[in-house]
Amino acid sequence: QVQLAESGGGLVQTGGSLRLWCAASGRTFSIYAMGWFRQAPGKDREFVARTTWNGGRTDYAESVKGRFTISRDNAKNAVYLQMNSLKPEDTAVYYCAATRYTRDDYYLGASYDYWGQGTQVTVSS
Repeated sequence: QVQLAESGGGLVQTGGSLRLWCAASGRTFSIYAMGWFRQAPGKDREFVARTTWNGGRTDYAESVKGRFTISRDNAKNAVYLQMNSLKPEDTAVYYCAATRYTRDDYYLGASYDYWGQGTQVTVSS
């Protein structure tokens, strides 16, 4: 089992920045990739970004490309999401997720085995 815990959410004005991080514990050696998803009120959960655990590949949703950066620190078993130029439409609960397997459909939540509890990000206009 892998446990995930997110931190770093909060309230920020449009154009501001936030940095989320996700700490992994347990059988972290089994992780192939980690990702971030988000869910706004009344909307479906959507993919934001992911990185393979060896850092060899990162992927982003079109809506966040050029604004968000995902990174990882293997020594700390942590993944980060640096969010810049935030917009009100970025308001959501952000979830960290981990998968043990390589998957072409990495943008689907069903491709991930473990999830954190989520952290709220609110961007005011």
